[in-house]
Amino acid sequence: MDIKPIKNKRDYEQALQRVESLWKSPEGSAENDELDVLATLIEAYEREHFPVDLPDPVEAIKFRLEQEGKDSRALIGVIGQRTRVYEVLQGKRSLSLDMIRELHGKFGIPASVLIQPARKPKKNARRVASQRLRSARLKKSA
Repeated sequence: MDIKPIKNKRDYEQALQRVESLWKSPEGSAENDELDVLATLIEAYEREHFPVDLPDPVEAIKFRLEQEGKDSRALIGVIGQRTRVYEVLQGKRSLSLDMIRELHGKFGIPASVLIQPARKPKKNARRVASQRLRSARLKKSA
């Protein structure tokens, strides 16, 4: 067992190859111990070099509802009445601290995901294109 820190992409690739060769090693064997250590090193390298962004809070809420086979009506009483639920899901209203607590408690959505500001929805590409076209026409006619 020759384990060393993963310092660069080459070390990372070698560690992945070694893990693949050790994948079906028997529980309790030296090879299985090596697999555990390499998996920990790979995880640390990936966390530093390939960070994963947290999901958008509204998307996380929608995803959890979908997972549980529920729709937005399940949020009524949790984050407010029907209009409040609509405003939150449309990105027109931010989540309050009380809403975050309720969503975390009732649906198990991590508070770290809910605390982030919601991402602004991107403009519709068709609308942007039509605005550019109108702008170009106005410049031509001027």
